[in-house]
Amino acid sequence: MKRKDFLYLSGMGVGAAMLNNLPALGKPIAIEETLSSVDAGIKKRMADVALNAAKSKGASYADVRIGRYLNQSVITREKNVQNIANTESYGMGVRVLANGCWGFAATDNLTTDSIARTAELAVRIAKDNAKLLTTPVELAPQKGYGEVNWKTPILKNAFEVPIKDKVDLLLEANNAALVAGANFINNSLFMINEQKYFASTDGTYADQDIHRIWPSFTITKTDAATNKFETRNSLSAPMGMGYEYLMPDSSTVLNGIFPLFTTRYNMLEDARIATAQLSEKLKAKPLEPGKYDLILDPTNLFLTIHESVGHPTELDRVLGYEANFAGTSFLTLDKWRTGKFNFGSKLVNFVGDKTQANGLGTVGYDDEGVKCGKWDIIKDGVLVNYQTIRDQAHILGLDASQGCCYADDWSSVQFQRMPNVSLQPGKAKLSPADLIKNTEKGLYMFGRNSYSIDQQRYNFQFSSQLCYEIKDGKLGGMVSGAAYQANTQEFWNSCSAICDASDYRLGGSFFDGKGQPQQVSAVSHGCATTKFDKVNVINTSRKI
Repeated sequence: MKRKDFLYLSGMGVGAAMLNNLPALGKPIAIEETLSSVDAGIKKRMADVALNAAKSKGASYADVRIGRYLNQSVITREKNVQNIANTESYGMGVRVLANGCWGFAATDNLTTDSIARTAELAVRIAKDNAKLLTTPVELAPQKGYGEVNWKTPILKNAFEVPIKDKVDLLLEANNAALVAGANFINNSLFMINEQKYFASTDGTYADQDIHRIWPSFTITKTDAATNKFETRNSLSAPMGMGYEYLMPDSSTVLNGIFPLFTTRYNMLEDARIATAQLSEKLKAKPLEPGKYDLILDPTNLFLTIHESVGHPTELDRVLGYEANFAGTSFLTLDKWRTGKFNFGSKLVNFVGDKTQANGLGTVGYDDEGVKCGKWDIIKDGVLVNYQTIRDQAHILGLDASQGCCYADDWSSVQFQRMPNVSLQPGKAKLSPADLIKNTEKGLYMFGRNSYSIDQQRYNFQFSSQLCYEIKDGKLGGMVSGAAYQANTQEFWNSCSAICDASDYRLGGSFFDGKGQPQQVSAVSHGCATTKFDKVNVINTSRKI
């Protein structure tokens, strides 16, 4: 499945029906089985069997990942439950270096003999691969941390919440939309728990318990007189949190447009407001194409960050390793080496951060046993760094990996994946209302919608779920068909204002695809509401 198709299907609320067909998600299990776990002592003994077997066969380095991947999905439509699924994938992957080359093997038969044979197979594969090797793998040094633990700081494990409670919540949100006048609504809830154990010959034994959650809906409203229809997807963000994300304590409404959800999401409120907005959307006038100042809410801007900043700063893309499947990057090494490449205006600061609170890509240790941290990627508008793993660090002259290694399953080979990549908020006190009053001719855009970007992540087009006109510092009515076009460098250089930290929120991708065979990962992108000057906007509306 192509990544864009998967994102679209997930956003439409039918992704879970397809999740059950993805091999990495494993076999169906009973709901109560999702609450069990494997003792860390047992996992350590299994890991040592693999590490010792690999070393005895000539591996200069070895690491082991024992993974138990739990997935739960609940899907409803209007007043009916369409699907409930619980799946588990459990096994071990062994990666080794022998004769300067990587080898990998995996098994779900976790007996002592099977584990040892799997490690020995990984070494044989490495030695066979080495016969074709031209440049040996250069692995950045990494100290061992001994036995360590990390857990997503959740307040309530989503897997402990009864299915009935989840179904009731989704159906209640559906009913809220239907009562408000919606004609159709698809509603879904995805929950993931990765129980990951990493061990290596460096001396790290890391036991991690990672939780993610994503509520999502799509509401449709029709106009019987014209036979036209409009949709609005939820403005929720997938989060590295527990079920507390769906237990809102409060929300703030901005200019009567929509609630600002930060670390809590009120699905019922969002459904009611979305339905009301669809009435306005059906009557919205077509946008007049031209140059506009854009004020982009985090619910829209996060995807532009993902595509135009996150992907082009992946070092493997820069080096051409992803060219066959996902493309390359315009941010080539020669631009970085100058130390002066102008990526954006001086307001633009992006960091890679694997420690960000509630982030989808947040963990304690990556899948190479590197303790995760935070670093600058774009500093004061200048490209200063990329995203690396242990066998890439030397290319940038780094002493250590940045901890960007990840595999989506025990049976998958770990490789470089995107950390949380976020735009830093402005330092001066500034609100979205301030941005509006200082805008003469502009558009205020919310929500992820259709997009297109080229293979080098340079030329792009993005649209939104909702778009409001701004005239002479005042917020006007909704307009239809707006899509902004630019190239990455031009766009980020047009950044003229960023709201302060009080407006900072996370967005994210729950199923981001990469690699061959393809793997999916989850990653967040934080930002505050941001203004861009004189951006070209076209009209893609069918109403023209």
